[in-house]
Amino acid sequence: MRWDIFCKVIDNFGDIGVCWRLARQIAASGQPARLWVDDDSALAWMAPDRAEGVEVRPWHGLAPEGLPPGDVLIEAFGCDVTPDWVQAVATANTAWINLEYLSAEPYVERMHGLPSPVLSGPLAGWRKRFFYPGFTVGTGGLLREPDLRQRQQRFDRASWLAAQGIQPEAGARLISLFCYEPAALSALLDQLARPQELSNKGSASAPAVTHLLVTSGRATAAVQALMPAHERSESATSSPLRLHYLPRLSQDDFDHLLWACDLNFVRGEDSLVRALWAARPDTGTTLRAIPFVWQLYPQHDDAHHAKLRAFLNWVPASPSSHAFHEVWNGLSASPLPGLDIQNWGAQAQQAQARALHQADLLTQLRAMALSMAPADSRS
Repeated sequence: MRWDIFCKVIDNFGDIGVCWRLARQIAASGQPARLWVDDDSALAWMAPDRAEGVEVRPWHGLAPEGLPPGDVLIEAFGCDVTPDWVQAVATANTAWINLEYLSAEPYVERMHGLPSPVLSGPLAGWRKRFFYPGFTVGTGGLLREPDLRQRQQRFDRASWLAAQGIQPEAGARLISLFCYEPAALSALLDQLARPQELSNKGSASAPAVTHLLVTSGRATAAVQALMPAHERSESATSSPLRLHYLPRLSQDDFDHLLWACDLNFVRGEDSLVRALWAARPDTGTTLRAIPFVWQLYPQHDDAHHAKLRAFLNWVPASPSSHAFHEVWNGLSASPLPGLDIQNWGAQAQQAQARALHQADLLTQLRAMALSMAPADSRS
């Protein structure tokens, strides 16, 4: 099947990040994909090598003419493809699917797969279906590459860190930071900079040093605004906190960052899924899941509060994880709790195992598209 994916870049690049992962996975399965995007500038660093089988095309102005119609049209995140563009890449027999936002809220299972007929205008009689990613068997699942676990088994953590100029001491702890500007960030930095705060709850010993790997963009700006003089101070070399400001990372290297760390702070939807999958070899062929803390995009009507709590209930989150997430996301004004990495790691392992039993998003998306397509297009 030929796939057309439409993406409107709003902010923070999560939309194009998801669409690029989807397009690349479609192409890797042997099917051509056209990614229509109104701003593809982020792909220069997100996907510098692009991907064979993915055609990136500009989405603006008048719809092109003379294109071979696609078999599947993906309207990502309610980007509202106008009738002239729909008609340019599709026919009434094309499987038209609205790919929605990720959530663990109960409405996702109710809405997933529902039809949406067009009742008037030039597309009257056409129909699209809603596809909701999710964490339960009644939803559309999560993006996951077929060879993900094999690549994690082969991952050379020490070599990747060395390539970033990071050579941690024996026993040091590595934490990644991909965030917006949480009010609790200052408290986290203070906590990491104090030796007495380094011990994991319930553990007998603590690492002497924490390396904080700060992603480019808003996270770097937020940290530097709070600690402008930290790296220049005379006491910086004796501090247990080491700061590393990373350049913009490709999607593959962002995954590698998550696999290399002992705790990951992530934000938005795409990085949440990547954090949920993050793992590295423990003993033999066993992969150990890596704990994470999620920051949602703050919404003016506080809709992210219900979304966070639904996810924490799905995990299910331990009391310490639940309390930390609530403060980190501004739902609670309590002091920031301490890191409980050992317990959060066990929690991540259980959540990952449950998610791995679910059919992945592309498998389910393709099944929906085939169920909508006429019989003569399924060969």
